[in-house]
Amino acid sequence: MNDRIKISIDGGIATVSLNRPEKHNGVDLAMLDAMLATQRQLRGLRDLRAVILRGEGPSFCSGLDFKSVLGDPFKVAASYLQLWWPFRNRFQAWSVGWRRLPVPVIALIHGNCFGAGLQLGLGADIRISRPDARLSLMEAAWGLVPDMGGALLLRELLPLDLAKELAMTGRIVSGAEALELGLVSHLGEDLEAAGRALAAEISTRSPDSVAAAKRLMQDAWRVADAEALGAERRWQRRIIGRKNQRISMERNRTKADLPFARRSLR
Repeated sequence: MNDRIKISIDGGIATVSLNRPEKHNGVDLAMLDAMLATQRQLRGLRDLRAVILRGEGPSFCSGLDFKSVLGDPFKVAASYLQLWWPFRNRFQAWSVGWRRLPVPVIALIHGNCFGAGLQLGLGADIRISRPDARLSLMEAAWGLVPDMGGALLLRELLPLDLAKELAMTGRIVSGAEALELGLVSHLGEDLEAAGRALAAEISTRSPDSVAAAKRLMQDAWRVADAEALGAERRWQRRIIGRKNQRISMERNRTKADLPFARRSLR
């Protein structure tokens, strides 16, 4: 871990903050490594109920810091070789890795959210944006394509024609426009309050049913009907009759705020 990422945990809610405010949280290799280490750390916390992703300073994340990343020829070569890997590389894990956490991940988007920053936001389960935030698949400006999980994540949110248009133009859209397109889930002025309120609401449900719901939707969203129905049956089997499901039934029956057991699903 290094100072590029800050983590705090309060009441089962982890706040993960990108911490290069003077660079609008531009991503260098140290930040990339810290983010992957953060994902691994949080996956091991069975009492965790939600994660809030945010950026310190004026922006959520302004994208890859090319000057820093290109400054070490050896690391440039090593990074380039990852494009030949037959499996997910560390750049793609930057965003897609958040899908492996069995808790909701909520991204709070303000200021600039470009390139790697937008793909990080897309890797969250829910995105809350300020109306005046600026979002872009900025890779087009560098003669590149989104390669940090963007194609995988965009297909769940946008029609193909709009995804192509954003990837081809690198156009900057406001948070309000992003809501209309489907890039973000909600708009808000006080992002911290909105994010914590949503995390708190989700935390009133069984941690196992929340984890299973996240896995189910990911498994079922872009597959054939039979596979989607099979995913429903599989995840229901994992939680029905278990301790937290019984507690949920009792909470619903008595309206009492009974505590849940630790999450059993990973």
